[in-house]
Amino acid sequence: MQTLTNQTVHQLPQTVEPRNPGLDFDPDWLHGLHANTSAIERRAKTLPGRRSVKKDHQAAWLLKAVTCIDLTTLSGDDTARRVQRLCAKARQPVHRNLLTVLGMPPITTGAICVYHEMIGPAVEALAGSGIPVAAVSTGFPAGLSPFHLRIAEIEESVKAGAEEIDIVISRRHVLSGDWQALYDEIRAFRAASGPAHIKTILATGELGSLRNVARASMVCMMAGADFIKTSTGKESVNATLPVSLVMLRAIRAYFDRTGYRVGYKPAGGLSKAKDALVYLSLMKEELGPRWMQPNLFRIGASSLLGDIERQLEHHVTGAYSAGYRHAIG
Repeated sequence: MQTLTNQTVHQLPQTVEPRNPGLDFDPDWLHGLHANTSAIERRAKTLPGRRSVKKDHQAAWLLKAVTCIDLTTLSGDDTARRVQRLCAKARQPVHRNLLTVLGMPPITTGAICVYHEMIGPAVEALAGSGIPVAAVSTGFPAGLSPFHLRIAEIEESVKAGAEEIDIVISRRHVLSGDWQALYDEIRAFRAASGPAHIKTILATGELGSLRNVARASMVCMMAGADFIKTSTGKESVNATLPVSLVMLRAIRAYFDRTGYRVGYKPAGGLSKAKDALVYLSLMKEELGPRWMQPNLFRIGASSLLGDIERQLEHHVTGAYSAGYRHAIG
């Protein structure tokens, strides 16, 4: 077996992208956005079958996926100790012996994602690693707490050390077609975040149509979102390929008009290594290799990492190991 190279995994150097400043609200552009649901669904059905990376190339793509994971714990029974263990896994997500055989240097995950109360333990555990802490905010997951409290929650999370804020939109603005209200809301969240980047969670499973997904994606980007994200992971329907296709094409349209690159984050229900390969393929085909870097692509997941590590061990040894050998924390 040939060893992998650092260049194989990191196909392009991660460049610092100028931050999306947003635009003035443009209802004409927004209302011109539509979604051909049947065509989108047909295209999405072809994606899993188009995944053709094998052997060393597949291992390289899986390692790439690891570097794009927002390793997440969002449970009511989270403790500081659990978060510390998760941070240790983020620092060394793949066993060093596997990396040595594959000829790879150490890698880390893209970020750790936690509730506000767990920011302190996460920041302490990740000190010196360069791994950012992302905090869910604005009344996650429903986004129905009083507006001034949602603003205060963002400000408190940034003050506590979060470098990324995953905010949830008010779905009612989308469902009622009040796009100006959604724009104003995200604009206020962006201002409250200061230097921290914001990922706007659309909760696409609750938006009613792919057209609404397209328009909500564009409004968030107009308002200055750094990322658009599919789901909280708490809805009955989370990340899907049709929704992802719509969101990525909205990102491409926004870039074509403004020159600013906005990131994408699928979340919820992504638990198998093959899911990571499909989504990386989608990113490459729709947006190109530059969007396959952690500053523009993240996967919100927890159990996904364990399956990726298990597949890498199979690649190296030819045998599948027990799941408990690849504990997350």
